[in-house]
Parts: sequence; C-alpha cells; structure tokens
Amino acid sequence: MAIDPRDPDPGYLAFWREYLMSTLTTHRPDGTPHVVPVGVTYDPEAGVARVITNKASRKVANVLAAGPEGARVALCQVDKGRWATLEGVARINTDPDAVADAVRRYAERYGRTPAPNPDRVVVEIALTRAMGRA
Repeated sequence: MAIDPRDPDPGYLAFWREYLMSTLTTHRPDGTPHVVPVGVTYDPEAGVARVITNKASRKVANVLAAGPEGARVALCQVDKGRWATLEGVARINTDPDAVADAVRRYAERYGRTPAPNPDRVVVEIALTRAMGRA
C-alpha cells in the first residue's frame, strides 16, 4: 500500500519509532545490491531518513560512487506480518552538526547513545516513496 512519506498515518509512523533494526539497500558500482542491517531514524516533516555509519563503510562508498546527484536506496523493516519500506535518494553528510543531530535522533529511537566516532557520517535519504503494512 502506498503511503505519503511526508504524511504517514499514525500507525506507520509509530512502527518506524519502535526499537527495530532495518536494512539499507544500496547498489555497488557493478549494479549488484548491497543489503546491510542498520539503525534508521525517520523524519516525515523533513521528508528524510537518516543512518549513521563510518565514512569507510561499503554503503558510504556505494552512495558516493553514484555521484553528486545521489544514489537510489531503500530502507526496510519487518516485524512478523508488519513491514515498512522507505525509498529515496541518498547523499552523505559530513557536517558535524548534522552528524550530532543524527546521533541524537538515533539515541532517542534506540535508547542508547553510540560511542563517539570521529569517522562517523550520516547517510541522508531524501524520501520519495513509502509503502508497507504496519
């Protein structure tokens, strides 16, 4: 079922606020999918999802390889019969304030603040599509 990523129904948004891990799918330069588990935060007001990660990760390399226009990606989480997918265009943000904001959002959702990491960056996904059955 299609959902407006900037105006999800309360149940869909609540599902994205539960303590659940997600997967992030990026594409390697050869076109093959790279799927990894991630913690993600969803900000429908801004139309953005955020993933904090190390700048040397394969997911970051895949997004950067797509060029300045960004990389098409998908986030998905599943819990029994409930599922939700967010799609959009990812770019890497290295701004310290953006990283700190993403860490704060992560801590809010997952109930713990990640250890400091000077190599941390944010995969910011400008959302274009949402779907699911939450």
